[in-house]
Amino acid sequence: MGELQLQNTQQHSTDFEVKDLGRPNSLRFNVLTDVINEDYDRAVKVLTDFLESESKYPNFRLKIERYCVHSIDLIYAIKSKKSFSGLGTLTRSKQQELRDRFKEHFRDLRANLKKMEKAMEELRLNDVKSTKIVVISVWSSVVVVFCVAVAIDFFQGLGQTIANVMSEEVESLLLFIIKKIF
Repeated sequence: MGELQLQNTQQHSTDFEVKDLGRPNSLRFNVLTDVINEDYDRAVKVLTDFLESESKYPNFRLKIERYCVHSIDLIYAIKSKKSFSGLGTLTRSKQQELRDRFKEHFRDLRANLKKMEKAMEELRLNDVKSTKIVVISVWSSVVVVFCVAVAIDFFQGLGQTIANVMSEEVESLLLFIIKKIF
C-alpha cells in the first residue's frame, strides 16, 4: 500500500521528496498521500477524526483545531484546483498558474501538518515536564517530612534522654565533688 502511494506521489508532483511526507502511518503521511491520490474526502475524514479523537492532553483541541480547520480548507482548495472542469480551455499561462497554485496549496498543507506535529510534540513535552515537576515535588516533600521526623525524634525522644542522662551525670559528679570537699 505504501509503495503504491509513493509511486503515485512521484507521478503527480516532483516538487517534493518522499521524506516530506513524514513517517509512514503518521497523520501527515496519511493526509498527504490521500491528497496526492486525489482521495480528498478521505483526507478530510482523517483530519476530522483526528480532531474529534479523545486526547490525554487537556488543551489538545485548543492547540490543534485551527491547524485542522486550515488544513481542511487547503484540501478543498487543492480539490477545486485539480478538478477544474475548464482546464483544457484555459491558456497555457493560466493552466501553469493553476498548477502553481495547486503546488502552493500543497506546500502550505504540508507545512500546516508539520506545525500540527510540532504542536503535538510540544503538548507531549509539556506533559512530561509537568510530570517531572510533580515527581520532584513529591520526592522533595517525602525528604522534608523524613528530615522533620528525624529532627523531632532527636529533640523530643533521643534528645530528652541524652539531656536526662547528662543532667544525672552532672548531678552525680557535683555530689561526688561536694562529698570530697566537705
